[in-house]
Amino acid sequence: MTTDMGPQAFLSGGLPGDGSRDPRHRADPVPDGLRDQWRRSSLASVWLRPSDWYHPAVDALAEAVLTGGDPTAPAQELGRARSYDGIGLGEALDDLSCLYSSMGAHQPPMAVVRALCDGWTDEQAGAFAASTSVDAETGLPTQQYLHLRLTEAYARAEGSPGSLTVIDVAAGEVSGFLRAARSAAMGASLDAAFGPGWPMASLGGGVFVVVGLHDEDPADRIAALRAEIARRCCDVDVRVATRLPLRVTTHALPPTRSGAEALLTRLTRRDR
Repeated sequence: MTTDMGPQAFLSGGLPGDGSRDPRHRADPVPDGLRDQWRRSSLASVWLRPSDWYHPAVDALAEAVLTGGDPTAPAQELGRARSYDGIGLGEALDDLSCLYSSMGAHQPPMAVVRALCDGWTDEQAGAFAASTSVDAETGLPTQQYLHLRLTEAYARAEGSPGSLTVIDVAAGEVSGFLRAARSAAMGASLDAAFGPGWPMASLGGGVFVVVGLHDEDPADRIAALRAEIARRCCDVDVRVATRLPLRVTTHALPPTRSGAEALLTRLTRRDR
């Protein structure tokens, strides 16, 4: 008879599985549960910070190992979680070894090691891509990311690919600190007014662009943007550094991607 038991069953040692893996048939039962024994072993030998050891993927992996299920998917998920939490691959692998040593195994199977490594490196790659596609000052996507979105738009477009709205808030020369403050206010305002469906970026020097990839008229969103910027530029110095009212122009995107790229190049300010 099969008993359906959740992850909490680890804590009392009553775990599902075939007879060869049932703790009642083991010469070395785990009375406190595999998860707790794994944690104690790891904290005593390889783990650096007790507070960040637990993750739900721990339960899934422990259950798969103890019940004879496939541990590769939970191992991959645990690898992602360890990477996301800033835990090094060596520490994560040593922790995995503690799980298997708690079961009396000399070392983890190579497939499980590979799965954990794949999850760890996938998360690292995702984090790198995210960090390189966001402009640090504004929190908006970078120009490189905007070019990528334009390439996708032209590949899918039938007829006109959409519109390009240019927002210029520059008001004379500004210091690095004021420029950063203005950029942060603009980034937050654009995100609030337009949202993720509208690719946008800073072109430097107080110039920002928003690409409309659909038929919606951006006029209402521009009105919302004006209100957002007025609200966020309450600091006197930032307000002085920001053109109010905004200079806003909207253009139809050129019929070719190369034309759009040339337009963006002409609009880009070089004084960032």
